[in-house]
Amino acid sequence: MEKGSSVQLEYTLKDEAGAVLDSNKGRDPLRYTHGARQIIPGLERELVGLHQGDEKRVTVKPEDAYGAQNPAAQAEVPKAAIPAAALKIGARLLARNPAGEARPVVIKEIREQTVVLDLNHPLAGRTLFFDVKVLDVTAPAADAPQKDAPAAPPEK
Repeated sequence: MEKGSSVQLEYTLKDEAGAVLDSNKGRDPLRYTHGARQIIPGLERELVGLHQGDEKRVTVKPEDAYGAQNPAAQAEVPKAAIPAAALKIGARLLARNPAGEARPVVIKEIREQTVVLDLNHPLAGRTLFFDVKVLDVTAPAADAPQKDAPAAPPEK
């Protein structure tokens, strides 16, 4: 696998205790362009040189995944902006950042008129364990332009 290769993966993501956090086994494969920053850097780096049919167990430290927890990464929004059914501490929501991109947030605190949201990615600060199987690798076309895509780590 090289930069620009189209890749299809089967993966299972586990936490430190071995609990499954996400998996696409039995579903559509994860498709990405290698080297285009479409998956977390620590996983992408460990896939270099793999071929169709290869399997690998990969450990990714927080700094190579979603970063460390940032206690200052929070926002206070009007309570009316949150659906009533979701108004509970720990509820996970999708919110749009100023660029219009959807990102996961967690309700950290509910006040009289406002809600405090934790803007850290839910997996920030965690070491991640992937079991991956390369299902397909298509080499880049010789005349295909190489472009960086926005970072879009695999998650649900």
